[in-house]
Amino acid sequence: MNKNKGVFVLMAPYFTLYAVFILLPILLAGALSFSNFNGVRFPDFTGLRNYVVLLTQDPVFLRNVLPNTLRFAVLAGLGGYALSFFLAWSLAQITPRIRTVFAVLLYLPSMTGGIILTAVWSIVFAGNESGYLNGLLMSWGFLPRPIQWLQDPDYLLPIMILVSLWSSMGVGFLAMLAGILNVDKELYDAARIDGVRNRAQELIYVTIPSMRPQMLFGAVMAIVGTFQNGAIGPALTGSNPTPQYAGQLIVNHVEDYGFIRFEMGYAAAVSLALLAGIWLISRLAWKVFGDE
Repeated sequence: MNKNKGVFVLMAPYFTLYAVFILLPILLAGALSFSNFNGVRFPDFTGLRNYVVLLTQDPVFLRNVLPNTLRFAVLAGLGGYALSFFLAWSLAQITPRIRTVFAVLLYLPSMTGGIILTAVWSIVFAGNESGYLNGLLMSWGFLPRPIQWLQDPDYLLPIMILVSLWSSMGVGFLAMLAGILNVDKELYDAARIDGVRNRAQELIYVTIPSMRPQMLFGAVMAIVGTFQNGAIGPALTGSNPTPQYAGQLIVNHVEDYGFIRFEMGYAAAVSLALLAGIWLISRLAWKVFGDE
């Protein structure tokens, strides 16, 4: 009994921080989502009105925010995850010294702070002759005049996806690289005896099943990183909402209604919808790579 008490004492700080910074905000957001609250007056209970508005009467959410978020999640999230695994697997095939150099080069962008990241890419896609991309394309004769890359709805979301992919080789990428390097080599020999003949079959039947924990960790980090990168659009354009809502994601929609329009109740409903989406994707990742 005394031993169990010691365990609870040691775990108390974690549970306290979890309750204060995660569980309590979720519960408060859930309560506010059923109200009309502007941050000043006491919340007015409105029932399911915020959710009804979100799903049926918010044209920006239905026409722009939701499609943009789905495209961004698939191309930047799933694409970044697949790219991380492919690059990790490719690096595992080369000599250790060269592998270390390339791993560091690929990992460095993920350590870049948001301000530095925005400053670098804002210069690259600047909408005048001094922008690196405009200057390069104009010097080669591909453009007669500069393009406002970050203000044009046709280019903004692809640029956001590109920036997200550029910085997506984080700890998930390193975990997958470590997982591939630590697969028991005897498993490959046994697989060849059982009929495995090429690298693709080794990947499917040996490598991926042997590194399921690293694949799961990489999936979770990809999910978290994708939604953290939702701030890229306003950071690049300097405005929230983004021009014609072309780069508006659910995270930006929450910030728009919560901290610009001060419709806290509606923002809480949108944030809970986002939380539900993240939970569903996380459960899917657990089903694929978790313990059976």
